[in-house]
Amino acid sequence: MSRLDPRLASELLHASPQWQYSAERGGVISREFVFADFVYAFAFMTQVALWAEKRNHHPEWSNVYNRVSVTLTTHDVNGLSMNDIELARQMDQAFARLAAVN
Repeated sequence: MSRLDPRLASELLHASPQWQYSAERGGVISREFVFADFVYAFAFMTQVALWAEKRNHHPEWSNVYNRVSVTLTTHDVNGLSMNDIELARQMDQAFARLAAVN
């Protein structure tokens, strides 16, 4: 696994404009997800937690009622890796599925 060049990371995230890139800590991406209520936010976190645990790549996140704030980075490479891009995509898909139900 290697650290992504910031330009490549931006290209890979082009389809996910909700994710914001920052150069801090060698590169991180962040996004806030807003749900109808706490139950949907918690369901989202549960889905992502199971996916993340299987892949041993865990998000930095916090939850307040219907909001889940997420920051992704790969500590092993001191910045962004493809693991972060893949987890961001999984989160976007989980969010879309829950939004469709809501």
